[in-house]
Amino acid sequence: MSRENNTVEPSYLDYKGKYKGIFSWILSTDHKRIAILYLFSLLAFFATGATLGLLMKLELIAPGKTIMTAQTYNAFFTLHGIIMIFAVVIPGLPAVFGNFLLPIMIGAKDVAFPRLNLLSWYFYVAGVTLVLISQFTGQGPPDTGWTFYAPYSFRTTGNMLPAVFGAFVLGFSSILTGLNFLVTIHRMRAPGMTWLKMPLFPWTLYATGWVQLLATPIIGITLLMIIAERTLHIGFFDPTLGGDPLLYQHLFWTYSHPAVYIMILPAMGAISEIIPTFCHKTIFGYKFIVASSIAIAFVGYFIWGHHMFTSGMSGTALYTFSLLTFLVAIPSAIKVFNWIATMYKGSIDLQTPFYWALGFLFVFMIGGFTGLILGSLATDIHLHNTHFVVSHFHFIVFGGTGFAFFGAMHYWYPKITGKMYDTRWANTGLIIFFAGFITLYGEMIFLGMKGMPRRYYDYDEVFHTGNIFSSLGAIVMYFGLAVIIINLIASLRNGAKAPSDPWGGKTLEWTIPSPPPVENFDEIPVITKGPYNYK
Repeated sequence: MSRENNTVEPSYLDYKGKYKGIFSWILSTDHKRIAILYLFSLLAFFATGATLGLLMKLELIAPGKTIMTAQTYNAFFTLHGIIMIFAVVIPGLPAVFGNFLLPIMIGAKDVAFPRLNLLSWYFYVAGVTLVLISQFTGQGPPDTGWTFYAPYSFRTTGNMLPAVFGAFVLGFSSILTGLNFLVTIHRMRAPGMTWLKMPLFPWTLYATGWVQLLATPIIGITLLMIIAERTLHIGFFDPTLGGDPLLYQHLFWTYSHPAVYIMILPAMGAISEIIPTFCHKTIFGYKFIVASSIAIAFVGYFIWGHHMFTSGMSGTALYTFSLLTFLVAIPSAIKVFNWIATMYKGSIDLQTPFYWALGFLFVFMIGGFTGLILGSLATDIHLHNTHFVVSHFHFIVFGGTGFAFFGAMHYWYPKITGKMYDTRWANTGLIIFFAGFITLYGEMIFLGMKGMPRRYYDYDEVFHTGNIFSSLGAIVMYFGLAVIIINLIASLRNGAKAPSDPWGGKTLEWTIPSPPPVENFDEIPVITKGPYNYK
């Protein structure tokens, strides 16, 4: 199964195919090249969204106007949310690392539908382009926030149609990716790789694929209803036409809460690969982690109502959604316990990816505990629509998914690029980023407990000190991100040549050269051992 790095077969980076130059990338159906297209597109959009977030925090560093008007703040807030949610966090790990590694980790030469895979990237770029166009055309940029809440979304004079349709197109990209992964895992696993011999990262992609396939059409239909409401005045959500604005919230969160698991499940899968590798142990409780991934995906469909505790639901609905919110914490806690148990008495190798995994554990647990506080009916009444919610959301979505993304980037970077990165700069960037992250979002917890509302352009003087610390944290975190990304880009040229297995990994991707050949394997491997014992 394994080959030496001096193989005559070219890597996917050097392959001379039918097209030349940029066309050899944007017309390629190789899953690895499509993953790289996603990676660079995603990083460009991430830089845009992060810059918008930094500018908003600079506006909030003091009461009153500082660097922008209220209208500009609302536009930045909307664009920041749309880009970060629909163009960065939801596609992030599946589109990049799932595309690159899923076929290799299950012993396949490509995904089931290579052309459909490329089409999903085109949908992705087209969707984000439409969202960006909405900022510079029409009667003004959209200003409803990334949730497009009714009745704002059909009454605002902002240019909503391109933004809403762009989010709709991004949904198609997500559906195609999920469908491709499901078929690939069902039909293309290597001989001998039974379900319970499959690595955990593909397992989380499998659970995520079902959420993408079943939940995403709901948001697609809902966004089309918003477009119909603006253009045809049908009356789905408009109370003056007999519609119900709360119907929109139900439809939106029926998708958007499962979407949290599209974000976090692949992150958990990446962490489940990193921890055993650097602890030099088999993962503790493999079957329990598999079962908890499926349980999270399943239960996640039924707890959307905890976003709407203050909307006027019945007491029965309130108690039911609160109970389900607490229940979904159980499979997440199982994973945390298993990760910690894997570290116990392990021969731990303190490398950069492992530091990211530790950071993930810390911020994810804060996000989980704050989520339980919001899932409790009594405390949610006080904390709803405050900065506490913003903090919780970012600890889970940016802290959980973001830490796992950069952990995965540093873990699989040698495999993807064939180069090693500068560890000192990588660790320095991580420390700066972590300090800024905790300062930025940790302070928001206290601001929310004091009652500072979210989505506000201005605030009372009593919140000034907390916002100074939070805004300074944003500056520090942004600088840390710059160090991390610049180091990775610089290492493409200056990094040492990577061996096929720099970390001592046990899954199939570490049995082939770095970077991988075009078709991954000379011969499809036959699996005779259990998970994480393939070598």
